Amino acid sequence: MSNRGPADTPPSEYEDEGRERLSYVVGLVLALLLTTGAFAVVWLDLLSGGAALAALGLLALVQAVVHLRYFLHIDLARSHRDDLLLILFTVLILLIMVSGTIWILYDQHIRMMA
Repeated sequence: MSNRGPADTPPSEYEDEGRERLSYVVGLVLALLLTTGAFAVVWLDLLSGGAALAALGLLALVQAVVHLRYFLHIDLARSHRDDLLLILFTVLILLIMVSGTIWILYDQHIRMMA
């Protein structure tokens, strides 16, 4: 019979499964803390103006790193560098598109004001 039950599973698979589950739990807790922190900055008016935007941007960046590390399991190990490069290239393309759009809209705004 090819059906393997839990009794037939080697201990190393249990350890791997436990480590993976722990990784998800740690990621979930960190993501919830970061999200709560972002909401607290806005709702409780802890910071205002540019400081609030900077704090929210930093929290968003840390949140993205947490998601990459704990949920997508992408780290700096050699086996994952291709995935990391693909993600960084995607971020670069998105930054070029967003900054180009902002530049064009700002230029149009200036031209309409004149």
